[in-house]
Amino acid sequence: MAQFTGFPLTGLDFYEDLEADNSKAFWNANKQVWEESVRDPMKALAAELENDFGEAKIFRPYRDVRFSKDKSPYKDHQGAVVHSSAGAGWYVQIGAAGLFVAGGIYGPSPDQLAGLRTTIDNDVRGPELEALLSQLNSKGYSIGGDKLKTKPKGYDLDHPRIELLRHRSLVASREFGAPEWLNTPRAGKEIRKAWEQLRPLIEWLAAVTG
Repeated sequence: MAQFTGFPLTGLDFYEDLEADNSKAFWNANKQVWEESVRDPMKALAAELENDFGEAKIFRPYRDVRFSKDKSPYKDHQGAVVHSSAGAGWYVQIGAAGLFVAGGIYGPSPDQLAGLRTTIDNDVRGPELEALLSQLNSKGYSIGGDKLKTKPKGYDLDHPRIELLRHRSLVASREFGAPEWLNTPRAGKEIRKAWEQLRPLIEWLAAVTG
């Protein structure tokens, strides 16, 4: 496997053009650009991080359009995920907007979600999660995820952690854009640093939901 040397800016240009012409004809004409500037660097990055985080799943570039009104055949980004437990793990993405890094729990099962809410409800463990999220927020991460518009069953609206209890997924993310180091080996160090910052949250979630 070739060494990771960064994400070439031609990959960002590729996705910007793909947004304007998401067609099979464009893809076929520019597939080599995607392979060399997106796919191969992502594979090299995954190999570089594997010893410390685990084996990555690199997502296919094709969209599942069976149940979507949008029939565009190709994703407008390339992502990879490393799972620490079912549903919880690290994520990295490259697209027209640049580099995006995230971590959390994406699609918990009903049992996992129930366990997570029970732990958030606990007056010792719940504040632990609040502290982890506060630390990440202070480092530039946004806290998001799919949320209920109302309260989950069994919990009061005046619960001190009602906003966390509303979450059906819980993700901390950071948009890096296209910094000057994106197309250099430093990108690997920056992504590793971000994933290490996310590790306490991911390990907490894995312990609760795994």
